[in-house]
Amino acid sequence: MITYQYTARDPRTGNKISAEVQADSERSAARLIKDQGYAPIEIKVKQESDGFASKFKSRIRTKDRIIFARQLSTLINAGLPLVQSLRTVLSQTRNKPLKIVISEVITSVEAGQPLSIALAQYPKVFGHVFVSLVAAGEASGTLDDALERVATQQEKDAEIVSKVRGAMIYPAIVLLVMGAVMTFMIVSVLPQVEGVYAGIPNAKLPFITKALLAVAKAFIKYWWVLLIVLGVIGFFSFRWLQTPAGKQVIDKAKMRLPPFNQLFMKLYMARFARIGTTLVASGVPLIQMIEITAEVVNNVHIAESLKRAIEKVRGGKALSSAIEGDPNFLDLVPNMLRIGEQSGAIQEMLGKTAEYYEKEVDTQIKSISTLIEPLLMVCLGIVAFIIVAAILLPIYQLSGQSITSR
Repeated sequence: MITYQYTARDPRTGNKISAEVQADSERSAARLIKDQGYAPIEIKVKQESDGFASKFKSRIRTKDRIIFARQLSTLINAGLPLVQSLRTVLSQTRNKPLKIVISEVITSVEAGQPLSIALAQYPKVFGHVFVSLVAAGEASGTLDDALERVATQQEKDAEIVSKVRGAMIYPAIVLLVMGAVMTFMIVSVLPQVEGVYAGIPNAKLPFITKALLAVAKAFIKYWWVLLIVLGVIGFFSFRWLQTPAGKQVIDKAKMRLPPFNQLFMKLYMARFARIGTTLVASGVPLIQMIEITAEVVNNVHIAESLKRAIEKVRGGKALSSAIEGDPNFLDLVPNMLRIGEQSGAIQEMLGKTAEYYEKEVDTQIKSISTLIEPLLMVCLGIVAFIIVAAILLPIYQLSGQSITSR
């Protein structure tokens, strides 16, 4: 059940009233309000707290969309009417924000809108690929198959992205721990060494110890300045990354800077091929397929290449020729496309290309992990050597002086 806030008029007194009602949909809420003898003026879903924790808990995950698509596909395939299928899915959904969206979709469908139009009203929940596949399924009378393809495509994409993120997490954690340990040793342990030396006349600290002590004193005295500077840099960097110029720089770096450039290139090729084969299988026209893929491939440079390819395809060129020689595409993609165009099996060739690059992404992740681990160990060893040297050298000097004095 969903909680709705409503404003209604009491016909007996003419006064407006505001209250809440729980119902499965906006239409059901209106019916309940009328049964109470009121004339509804405005009905809207009750908004939850805008706090950070509430937003985090209430977001709609990819997994929720996949389950929604699979359940709806199964029910439609079993012969249930669309509205009844949606209501059944609504009753089985546990994610509150998704329940609200499904409820409003039901209201739109009951009002006569196609499912694709109803879903398109929520672009942050159902992306362009999702809506386009549903529209193609409605047009061809294969909505259940289209929904199944949506779920499969989103599963594959989520799986690849999860693997890439997993490859990034390990080095990030190691670097974070390394920084924390180094900060603790410099700030807490080194000052004690200086205190020991302070009571010994003519004793001089080694250069490396002096340097790290200077860093420690500056950090202890001006830590708040450092936090402010880092906060300002982080804020403006984040804002800049949201601009077109920032996205162009980051997306170019992903495609060109080792060791992750090959990983991201294969990831983009897998995403292009997977989305392409799903759209073609659903009967989406070639031009529309390229347009949709350009929007969801998540790289501005590849998107620009695809937009240029659209103009060439409209001019009579094959898609394989339109992207051949483009540095933003790996050579296998146009080659496989050409085979598909010549044999009339573009869908199959795109599917094989997607499978190939998905396997390549797995291999690349393992290769990067194998490369990063020894590099991290070397960095960790260097940092440990510097800190240990800064602490132990003064102790060895004191030991040498005491032996000499004897």
